[in-house]
Amino acid sequence: MRLLWGAIGILAIVLALAGSVLPIVPTVPFLIVAAFAFNRSSPRFHNMLMTHPVFGPQIRDWQEHRAIDPRVKVIVCVSMAVGLCVSWFILPHPYWAVQVVILTAVAVFIVTRANPPADS
Repeated sequence: MRLLWGAIGILAIVLALAGSVLPIVPTVPFLIVAAFAFNRSSPRFHNMLMTHPVFGPQIRDWQEHRAIDPRVKVIVCVSMAVGLCVSWFILPHPYWAVQVVILTAVAVFIVTRANPPADS
């Protein structure tokens, strides 16, 4: 089982890396999955994620409070909007409409999450 969880963690890291450069692919949700998987397979990799200066606090906020920092909410929503604008020129419009529905649902989910406590 440790190998399976390790493979899931590595796949999630690869997807998070893709998300760090592609505007409509998320980063932190994949890192949360990676932290979950590495918690079951590799304490070393789990610790690396949890102590990462950029992503560690976001992962901890989600794990401890199911919260998303307001700055992150803005960045995510703006990134999705930019990706959607790019898609307008790339995708045929029936597919673009599907993307609008999906990204709207994701944006509503993100915006309605709690903010982390001020002391975190």
